[in-house]
Amino acid sequence: MRLIHVMTATPLVIVLAGCGGAADGSAAPGRSARNVAHDATQAPSPQAKSTETKATQAEAAQAPAPGVRIPTDPVKLAGTLKKTTAALNEAIDGWTKGSQERPPQDVVLLALHQQRIYRAMARSTALAQGTIRRLPGPTAAEARDNVTAIGKLLSLARPISAAQRKRMRLVEPLPAKRLRDYMVRAEKRFGVEWEVLAAIMLVETKFGRVRSASSAGAQGAMQFMPGTWRQYGLGGDVHNARDAVLGAANYLKASGAPRDYRRAVFAYNHDSRYVDAVLAHARQIKRDSRSFYAYYNWQVFVLSTKGDVRLTGPR
Repeated sequence: MRLIHVMTATPLVIVLAGCGGAADGSAAPGRSARNVAHDATQAPSPQAKSTETKATQAEAAQAPAPGVRIPTDPVKLAGTLKKTTAALNEAIDGWTKGSQERPPQDVVLLALHQQRIYRAMARSTALAQGTIRRLPGPTAAEARDNVTAIGKLLSLARPISAAQRKRMRLVEPLPAKRLRDYMVRAEKRFGVEWEVLAAIMLVETKFGRVRSASSAGAQGAMQFMPGTWRQYGLGGDVHNARDAVLGAANYLKASGAPRDYRRAVFAYNHDSRYVDAVLAHARQIKRDSRSFYAYYNWQVFVLSTKGDVRLTGPR
């Protein structure tokens, strides 16, 4: 049974299908008051907000601009990727050890720069190979998995029109720590690794940024078809991220996980390229959990007849 419809406009980076529940804190149809309260985000005080703004401005000044040119020389690109990854990991450590829910601007900018680098590498075998062999071990392994995942998903992508882009509903995702908590709880209940759940949400909706349903009718942050949701959704709300993650774990368990993740993910989407991409991203999150927070800050890109179009993130 096919659970998800990967929009031809595509993942990896793009995820064109629906998004998870109430990232804005509002109630989706049929949601209980308990779920709304659980998803609500407490607003910071004016003083805290002012302090965060000043810190964000200082951090952003040290990060690459959203549209800075990506080097096309492997030697230069290797140096840029190494520097970007180190700076991003340091920024993620600072963010996750603090109390701030939303990512600081330096994390957002560095993650976008990293994503753009990997997209460029995924489009050129020569650039990817020349760059990766100049990277130190851990960074090289990360690069191989990310380039593999993005390349596989780009091969599934097809250009979409300006009209289709305008119809897409895009929102801010729920806080990263909250989403990870949902995934860890689902792992404890169903035995399905949280890293695999995270990789699927990344590929499908960029952690809920894409809220519109797919052309085939798949919905929610984990992109369920209505019939599959009725069978595996545990009576929850497909538009609620917590419920969607539990439903996905339930479906993957019924499809062979954790014994056979390839079989389970293939049941989720019947394309070996999709399976390769999901498992490559999951492998990197297992290798370094900071990658979850980096991926959380990857933005929504779609293909147009003129190339990449970024729909979310800093301008």
